[in-house]
Order: sequence, then C-alpha cells, then structure tokens
Amino acid sequence: MNIEDYTCIKVDRPIERVNRITLNRPDKRNALSDQLRRELFTELTRVDTDDDINLTIIRGNEQCFSAGYDLSEPKEFSENYPFFTSEGLGAWPRQVTEGCFRIWDLAKPVIGQVSGHCLAGGFELAQSCDLVFVADDANIGYPPVRSLSPPDNQAMPWLMGFRNAMYLMLTGDGITGKQAVQQGFANASFAPDVLEEEVLKVAERMTKIPTDVQQICKRSVHRQMDIMGIRAGIRAGTEMQALACFTETTQGFFKKLVEGGVASAVADRDEKFGDHGTSA
Repeated sequence: MNIEDYTCIKVDRPIERVNRITLNRPDKRNALSDQLRRELFTELTRVDTDDDINLTIIRGNEQCFSAGYDLSEPKEFSENYPFFTSEGLGAWPRQVTEGCFRIWDLAKPVIGQVSGHCLAGGFELAQSCDLVFVADDANIGYPPVRSLSPPDNQAMPWLMGFRNAMYLMLTGDGITGKQAVQQGFANASFAPDVLEEEVLKVAERMTKIPTDVQQICKRSVHRQMDIMGIRAGIRAGTEMQALACFTETTQGFFKKLVEGGVASAVADRDEKFGDHGTSA
C-alpha cells in the first residue's frame, strides 16, 4: 500500500523531520474502521525506517480525534483485520492490544495530538502514543463501560493511577483535557486554537536529538514499564474485555446495534447520563 492509496488518513510533513498522520473520516467522527487502522499501521511502519523522519504526530480532523471503533463493522471476522493475530474467542480485543504494542515497539516516538472527542477506541489509540498533548476542552473517556465492557487495552491504572482509573471504569464519564493532564493521561493541555502550534514546538525540539539516540531513549522507558509488568497487565485486561462480551448486558447492546444502528444504541446508552452520545 502506497501513500496515494490511503482513503482514511492524510499524511504531511508540517516541519522538517516530522511526519504527521491525520485521521480522515469526518462523516464518522474519525471512527477507527479496519481500513483506517490498516492505513495507520502501514504508515507508521513505513516511516519507522525512513532516515529523514524522527517522529510521527497522530491527530484527527474536523476538531475530533476519534469517537471510537467503527461499530457498524462486524468485529468477529478476522480476515478484515489490519494484521494477523491469534483467532478464536477474544480475537478482536487481542487485535486491538497488539496494535497498541506495535506503536510502543516502533523505534521512533509517536505524539498524540488530541482535540474534540477522544472516546473508546480513540482513547486507546491516544494512550498508546509516547507523548500526548490535548486541547483544554477535549472530551476524553471510555463510555463503553456503560453497556459493553472495559477497554481492550487497559492501560488506565498504569497511566492515571488506581482511583482515577476506577472512577472512569465505574461511571463512563469523560474528563477534559486539563483533567487529563492532572490525572496523568496527557503531558500538557493548551487552548484549542494553539494546540497544533504547541505540539509542533515540542516536535521541533525533539528533532534536535539524533534519532539513533532518541530511539534508544524511547525503548529504555518502555523496557522499564515492561519489567514492572505493564504488558502482562494489559493482556489480562484484554481477557476481561473478551469475558464481558458474554454478559447479558453486552449481548443486549449488540442486539440494539443490529436492530437500531449505532447512533440509536449509543444515544439510548448515554441519555440517562446526559453526555457523550457520539460513539461507543
């Protein structure tokens, strides 16, 4: 797959030695379809061996990072996945988790630039990035806990601590960009109109470091997290997500998705809370 073949992402180089990927499904609030994920991982892999690039920025368009996975697509058919993972029960959450690990295992750093909605799968994508910068008024959370399951990629306790992770898991409420910084999800937050400028300032500073050293610095942090058990913990969370799919509540939500569509099912889920309602 070549850059000109991409239909769900856009790629540009805003400054020297920085590659930028823009999620580009505005009509779907940048929902993470299998095709979008395939293009995303293809591009990340491509630039990881490009000697002219130090790092990648991932952002959304239309003032929305991503409202989650595309629930209009069946998740049980693994032939559509961007890359192979073990099949059988729990194939989808394993696919998502392996995607997270693929970003971590890239040699070069990845920055998440988050504005607007960053929910569900969008939340998981952002937390997989090495650095995250957010708009002050971003809407960040994991509302599927209200009707489906915990995250496929359960990194919340590692990044945000026990209490903050537990609150999000037991309410499905969102947090703002400012709160995301306070709780450890993001590095810094900025006014929406200067977010891009500030992210590029950080990226430009990062390009001053030779990439061969920077790659080892990234890996050194991830190795420490590995030793502390983050991968084993996330894989255990993946199994919890798969288990949740067999609950009566989750099966009922899947039925609503089929019978009434995604928008109706999500609106019904969030109506009593008076929030979200944009994606599962």
